[in-house]
Amino acid sequence: MLSVIIPTEGVEQTAVATLAALVPGAAAGVIREVLLVDGTRNGVIERVADVAGCRFIGFEGSTQGAALAAGALQARSSWLMFLPAGAVLETGWIEETTQFIQSVSTSGRDRAAVFRYARSPYADAGFRHILRALMRKLVGPFGDQGLLIARDHYDRIGGYPPQARHSEARLLRRLGRSSRILLRSRIVMVG
Repeated sequence: MLSVIIPTEGVEQTAVATLAALVPGAAAGVIREVLLVDGTRNGVIERVADVAGCRFIGFEGSTQGAALAAGALQARSSWLMFLPAGAVLETGWIEETTQFIQSVSTSGRDRAAVFRYARSPYADAGFRHILRALMRKLVGPFGDQGLLIARDHYDRIGGYPPQARHSEARLLRRLGRSSRILLRSRIVMVG
């Protein structure tokens, strides 16, 4: 049902944290495949993918958009979930994701969803966090909130621009507020 695309930037710990949070979704049959996308060529993520039973996608390019676009190009499912490495989904995401997919499929409307951002209880609560929380309220979601979108909708709006800076923000802007849902399930960034 769902292809999960995780750009990793060559860091094992954050990739493993996200993979561990996805295990219940794979066991429930919601996740068809997980793609770890990495352009660092250090071999670390390739080994993680092998051990975890994921697909490893190497890509050329230096931007986050290039990694996300490379993963989407290789994904096989009709629904795509983009998660940053280090993202841990809160319990309950499986049911909510399934309900969202069924709702969109039966309505015939193009919709995408992002998860509700939650600060890690172990993160520093400094000025930067306060500023980012304010920006989320004013501007809308950031790329670290993940994205759940039907492949055909993703293709129609042009996907992630591979060479653009802030490609996640650009795609979220193209979706617009009216076709973007904020899920109740939270996403916590670790690492």
